[in-house]
Amino acid sequence: MRAPCTILTGASRGLGLALARQLRARGHRLLTLSRQPNRDIDGPGVEQWAVDLSQPAEAAARLGAWVAALPREQIESLTLINNAASLASLASLSEVDATELSQALRVGLEAPMLLSAAFLASSADLQVPRKLLNISSGLGRFAMAGSAVYCAAKAGLDHLSRALALEEAARPNGAKIVSLAPGVIDTDMQLQLRSADPRAFADRARFVGLKAEGRLDSAEAAAAKVVAWLDRPDFGADPIGDVRDAG
Repeated sequence: MRAPCTILTGASRGLGLALARQLRARGHRLLTLSRQPNRDIDGPGVEQWAVDLSQPAEAAARLGAWVAALPREQIESLTLINNAASLASLASLSEVDATELSQALRVGLEAPMLLSAAFLASSADLQVPRKLLNISSGLGRFAMAGSAVYCAAKAGLDHLSRALALEEAARPNGAKIVSLAPGVIDTDMQLQLRSADPRAFADRARFVGLKAEGRLDSAEAAAAKVVAWLDRPDFGADPIGDVRDAG
């Protein structure tokens, strides 16, 4: 029996966990790549890898081999969602520890790039819809002091997606590519923003206000919007998207 197949990074908590639950409920075969697997999404059709995406080369090679070995006759569609991210200390770039900075960039940009390359190469023979969704952020499009590392990683994801979209458009049955901002979500990352030292992170009060005013989406609501974007018939027509523009 053919089924949609989705690969998802950062599925152990927050938006990633909510996405995993909703995709599993829709009958997707699911492979997750997270630092720690989550028992809440165990079950038939779910495979979880414990992976450190700050060391992404091995994970990318393993993913390529996994996709290449998939039984082609059982695949209805194939999707990669690069969701994992790492938020470095909220401070001026010159004050961020170099090891921490490097790790955040490797998780947030190098890993998605390597995983995307492996995904596209190993699935090029497929004659079913292929989609690559990078979870971006408004901070990839609007800079914020005290968060240069995260801003740079998300801006890099956006531009990577633009370039990949051009490449795939020139190939037979090329993958559809989107870098999607999922809105402002009530996750551990928001807690980190609200808990930052205001002397190092001038925008802290704005994030405190978003929480106090009830303007944060739950992870489940945000995941539903992301899944709806994946289902759009025009997915990939524009490689840059924002769920708040779904109108």
